[in-house]
Amino acid sequence: QVQLVESGGGLVQAGGSLRLSCAASGRTFSNYAMAWFRQAPGKVREFVAAVSRTGGTTYYADAVKGRFTISRDNAKNTVHLRMNSLKPEDTAVYYCAATYGVVTTRGYEYDYWGQGTQVTVSS
Repeated sequence: QVQLVESGGGLVQAGGSLRLSCAASGRTFSNYAMAWFRQAPGKVREFVAAVSRTGGTTYYADAVKGRFTISRDNAKNTVHLRMNSLKPEDTAVYYCAATYGVVTTRGYEYDYWGQGTQVTVSS
């Protein structure tokens, strides 16, 4: 089992920045690719960003490319999502997820999920 705990969400004005963190425990963190997904009210969950086990490969959704940066620290068992130039449409609950092995953008391939952290961007 892998336990994931997100933090760092909050209320921010459009154009502002936030940094989300996800702390992992339970298994060898470096064996897991990590990702962030989000779900807005009334919408399906969508992929945001993913990072490979070593951090050498990253993927981003088109909607966040150039504004968000995913990174990981295998020594501290954490993954971060730096979000700049936030827009009201970024408002959602953000979830951290882990999958054993190869990084993927497909949510159904992630086995472990955190409880989510709310991000609200006001206009």
